[in-house]
Amino acid sequence: MNIDTAAVDLALTTTRAVRRRLDLERPVDDQIILDCIDIAEQAPTGGNQTSRRWIVVRDPKIKQELARLYREVVGGFMLEARDRLEGTNHPQAKTVNSGAHLAEHLAEVPAIVIPAIVGRHDGSGAPGLFDSVIQSGWSFCVALRARGLGTAWTTAVLAKGSELKELLGIPDEITEIAIFPVAWTIGTDFRPARRTPARKITFFDGYGRTYESGPATPVSMADGPGTMVEVDIAAELDEVWAAVTDIDLPAQFSDEFTGATWDEGFDGPALGATFTGRNYLEVMGDWEVPCFVDVCEAPAAFGWCTSDPDNPGARWRFELQPLMGGGTRLIYRLLLGPGPSGLNTFIEQNPEKEHRIIANRLRVHRTNMQRVVDGFKAHVETSM
Repeated sequence: MNIDTAAVDLALTTTRAVRRRLDLERPVDDQIILDCIDIAEQAPTGGNQTSRRWIVVRDPKIKQELARLYREVVGGFMLEARDRLEGTNHPQAKTVNSGAHLAEHLAEVPAIVIPAIVGRHDGSGAPGLFDSVIQSGWSFCVALRARGLGTAWTTAVLAKGSELKELLGIPDEITEIAIFPVAWTIGTDFRPARRTPARKITFFDGYGRTYESGPATPVSMADGPGTMVEVDIAAELDEVWAAVTDIDLPAQFSDEFTGATWDEGFDGPALGATFTGRNYLEVMGDWEVPCFVDVCEAPAAFGWCTSDPDNPGARWRFELQPLMGGGTRLIYRLLLGPGPSGLNTFIEQNPEKEHRIIANRLRVHRTNMQRVVDGFKAHVETSM
């Protein structure tokens, strides 16, 4: 049987968390929900055991109680955050507004579906519980999307576990996994969301190892080898941005980078600005490298390339992402090449060891990059 991969991909990439576009007036037939559960039950399960259970809530009084529990956990925060961020163009304003809408209208959705599983998680990491039900929950969401319905994966009510169990008569040995408000969607024109490309978040043969292409076996500079590190900082975007655009600050944390100064005519971060970086390694001594700012999108991304902007020896990037609960995720990336650098000299002298030379160089870089982002975290958080 041939599968229409385009249709499958469309369903998978456009199954959104729907809150504001849930149709609160149009009834949802029980059979549609049961059909979607039948599809969800085809998902893999540990030991091939039928351990998943599904609770469909339609009773208005019970929905009111679930909505009350939801508001007690996150509703107040969502409503306060919505009012605070309204009109600010904050990157999380849309998401918070959507969450606040659900908090206000959860009791009005036609049905609330709660997937659960037999068993309690003991914290041991042993398989057979969450890993036997999460995939079925997602299948349920996609099945809804394929039929013109939508939902949002919510878990806040689970913080009220004992009250939830009492409300629905759920036995102690059953674990609730999520709360799905189910309704027809207002329109079906959902699109894929902006996500980080796979090449940036997929690592080969070890955490943090990235490649622009391939990688070949063995790895070579032609693969565009690189690495990344990240850290969450309890500070707002602007505060972290000030740190990452201070080109001399990393010298306080790195064992290799010793400092940098803006070149004549430049006194701060701007697209096209140039600066000179200074470095030291025992095997190479001191050296300087010209740097060209090729990314400057405040307060989201700052980066530069080295040696030659048209054929850089390396490309460095800081990426800043706001966190839902407040704070900033800082990602620091490096791509080697495609142009020449000091690394090429070692490779030319030992071509048969190219993959090992690259691996060792990236290992040193990654260690210092982690020191830098950890240093930024301490610097920013202690200066607040």
